[in-house]
Amino acid sequence: MPTVSVKRHLLFQALGRSYTDEEFDELCFEFGLELDEVTSEKDIISKEKGEEKAKGASETVLYKIDVPANRYDLLCIEGLVRGLQVFKERINLPRYEKIIPPQGEMQKLIITEETVQIRPHAVAAVLRDITFTKERYESFIDLQEKLHQNICRKRALVAIGTHDLDTISGPFTFTAKAPSEIKFKPLNQSKEYTASQIMDLYRTDSHLRHYLHLIESKPLYPIIYDSNGVVLSMPPIINGDHTKISLNTRNVFIECTGPDLTKAKIVLDTIVTMFSEYCAKPFSVEAAEVVYPNGKTHIYPELAYRTEKVKPELINKRVGISETPSSLAKLLTRMCLKSHVVGNVLEVEIPPTRADIIHACDIVEDAAIAYGYNNIQMTVPKTYTIANQLPLNKLTELLRLDLAAAGFTEALTFALCSQEDIADKLGMDLSATKAVRIANPKTAEFQVARTTLLPGLLKTIAANRKMPLPLKLFEISDIVLKDPNTDVGARNYRHLGAVYYNKSPGFEIIHGLLDRVMQLLEVPPNEENGYTIKATEGSAFFPGRCAEIFVRGQSIGKLGVLHPDVITKFELTMPCSALEINIEPFI
Repeated sequence: MPTVSVKRHLLFQALGRSYTDEEFDELCFEFGLELDEVTSEKDIISKEKGEEKAKGASETVLYKIDVPANRYDLLCIEGLVRGLQVFKERINLPRYEKIIPPQGEMQKLIITEETVQIRPHAVAAVLRDITFTKERYESFIDLQEKLHQNICRKRALVAIGTHDLDTISGPFTFTAKAPSEIKFKPLNQSKEYTASQIMDLYRTDSHLRHYLHLIESKPLYPIIYDSNGVVLSMPPIINGDHTKISLNTRNVFIECTGPDLTKAKIVLDTIVTMFSEYCAKPFSVEAAEVVYPNGKTHIYPELAYRTEKVKPELINKRVGISETPSSLAKLLTRMCLKSHVVGNVLEVEIPPTRADIIHACDIVEDAAIAYGYNNIQMTVPKTYTIANQLPLNKLTELLRLDLAAAGFTEALTFALCSQEDIADKLGMDLSATKAVRIANPKTAEFQVARTTLLPGLLKTIAANRKMPLPLKLFEISDIVLKDPNTDVGARNYRHLGAVYYNKSPGFEIIHGLLDRVMQLLEVPPNEENGYTIKATEGSAFFPGRCAEIFVRGQSIGKLGVLHPDVITKFELTMPCSALEINIEPFI
């Protein structure tokens, strides 16, 4: 969930009253939000970098509020205050208006065909006669960053550019050129650079370097010019310094470019609806015309209102309440969904700020939030079912207690690991492991789903080598193997793994643990109806020190002394014995 930081005094000033921290926490909960933390800039720096670095930092109280990921309209103080004020019925929901300028005065953004393979879509709008203060300006920039990280997927789907319209002149051209042909002064820089130089410049920048990969491998870079050849921006990397917005800016030209037109329209609608309240005519937005390579034109922003019809019975049934249609309409209106009763249905108007409403169930959810989850009467389900613990999980919990009682400490390791952990380090070939691979692993540490618990336990020992010996660890968790017979192509198996690490291998300790587990499972030590162990070889085990475990003729795992090569590869220095069995046959 995105977290929005707002200054407490500005928030209370906008809300028109003060709250205690507890009262505001309760208000957030009622509105479907969560007050995550009450802090200050000084406290944040102190926690991250120490008290020395925090000296001189602001002690202004900040509220950190967790916002649902699909509520783009709550990512800034403007939207947050507006939503809370409508929720508390202190103001009516504003009506957003699109103003079409007279013929010939509308700003125009022309898209050329060179952009098709890179970032084919663009939308634009103008905030006319807007008044910025320091706080409004900071909120304006912060909202763009929040949108970039959220719906824009780190600028991969949409990149936002905002420009001082009085410093440029339309029509504007969105095209793509070779990096060597692009030259301009980037935002907050003192001289001009070519596009290639800009990429090198920001390769070490802590903020912008994360976006370079989006275009650096392309033969052409996207670029936006005005009619005089002034560069507005090179999306999705950086704006030009010429069009930089300041507190004195009165007219803002906003462009959103990217491969996803739907997301671009949502982002544009969000920005203009949030900040149009500061225009000379509040909640009005000046339209701009976008001309596509095929000659077709479209007017943005759309600011589309639409109507959905929902039956009151559906809401009452899904939420578990029995409200009248007029009462439900009032609840939805408090959630910025203006509603009224027509016949036996509710007509709900979806404003351009609520892109998250895509189905009747979203309307039902908002009705439940407005009603108050704590006000919904708890009832016994009408289905005659009695919940019970899954047998496999029940067995797992019982074994955990007894293994701990046997002197072993439980470890909980990652279900994902590197290919090297399950193959090379254990002396196996990757193709023989039946490992499920991650298609796009983020790090080398998490490339495959584990096929054995052993690597995780050995890495845990390696991280705790300074602890007093012996180290006795166990884990009961799932491993994953490919299985073409299942609908997903893989299957989980619940394994029990244990290791003993000491100056001597301690094979008898691990063998004794196996005997104890079988005793608990009431499996006798005989070949026909019980368990037995037989000498075998394993790539991870020392030759002649490995045994396979059979229960009623079925192989369930192995135990033995680990091979020195395996121990060395996991950065260990002492002998280690291990046990791993599948516990599912005992269900």
